[in-house]
Amino acid sequence: MEICYLIAFPDANDGKAPIPEPFKGLKDAPYFQPIDIDLVTLGEETVLIEGHAVQVMCQRYDGRVQMVECHFDLKDPFAVSVLQERAKIQSALESKFIPTQYRQSGLYEEYTILLVQDASPTPDKWIEKNGIALAKFIRSQREVFDKEELNEILASRTRYSAAELTLVDWEGAVIIAANEDYQSDIALLKIGNYQLLRYRMLDESIETMLDKISATFFENKRRPRPTRGVIRQIAEHKLEVMIDFERAEQNLLLIGDWYTAKLYEAIQSELYLKDWKENLKNKLDNLEGIVETIKDNFSLSLETVWARIEMFAWALMLIGYLYLTFVDLGLIKK
Repeated sequence: MEICYLIAFPDANDGKAPIPEPFKGLKDAPYFQPIDIDLVTLGEETVLIEGHAVQVMCQRYDGRVQMVECHFDLKDPFAVSVLQERAKIQSALESKFIPTQYRQSGLYEEYTILLVQDASPTPDKWIEKNGIALAKFIRSQREVFDKEELNEILASRTRYSAAELTLVDWEGAVIIAANEDYQSDIALLKIGNYQLLRYRMLDESIETMLDKISATFFENKRRPRPTRGVIRQIAEHKLEVMIDFERAEQNLLLIGDWYTAKLYEAIQSELYLKDWKENLKNKLDNLEGIVETIKDNFSLSLETVWARIEMFAWALMLIGYLYLTFVDLGLIKK
């Protein structure tokens, strides 16, 4: 059987990216452009990994994330020894393509898809027959799953026809297509993992900003008071994050044909994208409140400073007035 292994990691373009390509091959593609993501293919190659020829295609999404799509064959992907072999291949691919900083920080996504052409007598019966093996394959675990866990892993199924079915889990998927029409579903799974990584990148950006705010305004009381420049930098960073979040939200609003929409709904659910979205919205709301509070306090502190300067100026004027008065009265000699 064929394995499709996806890797996604942050990768900004160098400002010289070629013209973006349209997404192609989606089932029942509507008359409008279905996906609003700038896609650029960076190259294709065949590499030898652990004795296996791996076909690799690298693409960049929105000038922010590199998506690596790897294909290789395994004779019996359900065997324990083959599971270990697959793990070695995937680990080697991660080491080859993911930059060290992201491997160390864990800021990347990886996803395994089993591509099945022959699922006799029907896709559903084939899944039920191989349920335990499929669960171990998807979760990359040797442990025996209880019935509830097994049902959870095998529950999310989207059918395009009697002979075509896609099973989605948060760690992997199975695409069954008698005519080997896998690419449409792979494209949607790539988009789902891209969206998940974008949310994680946004979350990290917000956390970095909160750390900066904490270090600047709250931790070291002996540090100089924050300047208007620091507040402006924080406000600009917040604005960039909010725009980036809105851009991520707009990317997928045009998925509209019945199968694509149904499958992507399953992908969103299994990857918890809606939970990520809600969590990020809450963090952005909290961040907005924090930044506004800082601005207000900074404005108040400036007003206080100016008020003191004004009082000091009035005090000097009063002293000068009294001095002149005393001089006029002859109480003080010039």
